[in-house]
Amino acid sequence: MIDTLGTFRALRATPSLSPVPVLCCGNLTVGGTGKTIIVRDLAQRLVARGERPHILSRGYGGHLKGPLCVDPLHHTARDVGDEPYMLAREFPVWIGANRAETALLAAEAGATCLVMDDGLQNHSLRQTLKLITIDGGTGLGNGRLLPAGPLREPASRGFARADAVVLIGRDDTGLVPLLPAGLSTLSARLIPSAAIRKLQGRQVIAFAGIGRPSKFFEMLEEAGAPPMRCIPFGDHHDYSERDCRRLSVLSRQPGALLVTTRKDWVKLPEWLRAEVTVIDVELLWADPSAPERLLDLLLANV
Repeated sequence: MIDTLGTFRALRATPSLSPVPVLCCGNLTVGGTGKTIIVRDLAQRLVARGERPHILSRGYGGHLKGPLCVDPLHHTARDVGDEPYMLAREFPVWIGANRAETALLAAEAGATCLVMDDGLQNHSLRQTLKLITIDGGTGLGNGRLLPAGPLREPASRGFARADAVVLIGRDDTGLVPLLPAGLSTLSARLIPSAAIRKLQGRQVIAFAGIGRPSKFFEMLEEAGAPPMRCIPFGDHHDYSERDCRRLSVLSRQPGALLVTTRKDWVKLPEWLRAEVTVIDVELLWADPSAPERLLDLLLANV
C-alpha cells in the first residue's frame, strides 16, 4: 500500500519556523510506544538545565480543540485529552491541531524551547530535532501501512527524516540491525516508581487503558508485585460510571489493592481516586549521557 495522501501533504507543506528550538517525540505506528514518557523525561531534563520548555500536543481525546494552554485547575482530561492533562500538572501544555500556531503562542508566553508530544507526521512546524520512539516488544508490526498494518507512513520515509531512534524495552522483533546505517539508536526501559513498594504482599488488581496494557501488567510482575487480576481497557479509555462502580466493588475485596497508571488515574472521578494506587512509570536510559547529548544538539540550534 502506498501512502499517497501523506506524500502529497509532505510535498505541499511549507513548515513555519519557530522562534525557539523544537524537539519532536513521535512514532511511526499507531498505539502506545512510550513517547509521552520520553516527552516528560526530556522536559524534566530541560527544566534542570534552566530552560522553560512548553509542550505541544494535538489534544487527542479531548472535546476542546484549541489553540489553548491547558489549565489543570479548570480543565479535565475529557476537555483536553488524558496525556496533555497529565503533563500539564508539571509543564505548560498547549493543545491544537496547528502546531505552528501553538508554537508561536507558547513562545510569546515565555517558552525557551518546545517539546512536541507526537507530530512526526505534522508538517506545519519545522522541527529542530526529530526522535522516533519504538516499542521493542512490537517493533513495526507487520511493516504495512494503515489499515493493513500499524504504520502511519512508510518506515523508510520516517527514518530518513529522523535524527535518532529511541527503543523502549528489549528488541524482541530484531528491528535494530535493520535500521538505516548511521541513524543514532538509543535504548531505554520503563521502570516503576518507588510506590511499587506499597504493593508487596498485597492482592493487586491492576487495570490500564493504554496502548499496550500488558506492558504495565508485566512491569508489575517483574517488580515483584504480580497482579492477581488484570483488567485491560482500550487506549485513551473514557471511564464510564459503570466502569468506576465495578472497580470500586473490586477494591473492597479483603486485602485487595487497585493499581493503575497516572494516565488512567487522572480520568477517574475524585471519589474513586482515593481508592486507587498510582504507579508512575519512569525511563531508565541504557546510556545515562545519551539524552543529555540529544538536548545539547537541540539547544545548539538556538
